[in-house]
Amino acid sequence: MPTIYDLKPSFQRLLRPVCDWLARHGITPNQLTVGTALMSLAEGLWLTLEPGARLPLLVLPLVLFVRMGLNAIDGMLAKENRLQSPLGALLNELGDVVSDIVLYLPFALIPGVNPVIVVLIVIAGIIAEMSGVVTVQIGASRRYDGPLGKSDRAFLFGCIAFIFGVGIMPVVWIDVVLFVGLLLSFYTVYNRARHGLQENT
Repeated sequence: MPTIYDLKPSFQRLLRPVCDWLARHGITPNQLTVGTALMSLAEGLWLTLEPGARLPLLVLPLVLFVRMGLNAIDGMLAKENRLQSPLGALLNELGDVVSDIVLYLPFALIPGVNPVIVVLIVIAGIIAEMSGVVTVQIGASRRYDGPLGKSDRAFLFGCIAFIFGVGIMPVVWIDVVLFVGLLLSFYTVYNRARHGLQENT
């Protein structure tokens, strides 16, 4: 199923000059991964301390875009400079999950947003990422199937944050959007498990 992740090769080509510059200056993939996680933690803390405040909400889409770019670059640095390592793989997977948690859970504190749905969609996102990783244990590849993978979740929450940030306050529509996101998250889990099993047979 199509997902924003499918745009990654084109995105990486655009980031080629940045990647080459970082490689020339000795920046490692693990440094980028840790830096990305720290950036997410800082933004998540800001969202938590000022729930519903417009400025941190307007900054979130930028943080998510930068995060997506850094995630693409750290993979390019690792593969093209033979810097892949077990530690890097561990940091990459854990960093993504931790970043999702700290960036999206604060939406549960915004007045007018159903906190239960927010918590559930965050949990479903964690399960989706775990299902993509677990397929490796059964001999398949790391699965990135949609329809609501990491990049798609970032787009969803980035759009919501922008709408809130420009002053459109939560009403009934936000619960509908998040509930649809929750259903798509569970469908993502199903897709990743199914394709992983098919790949292994």
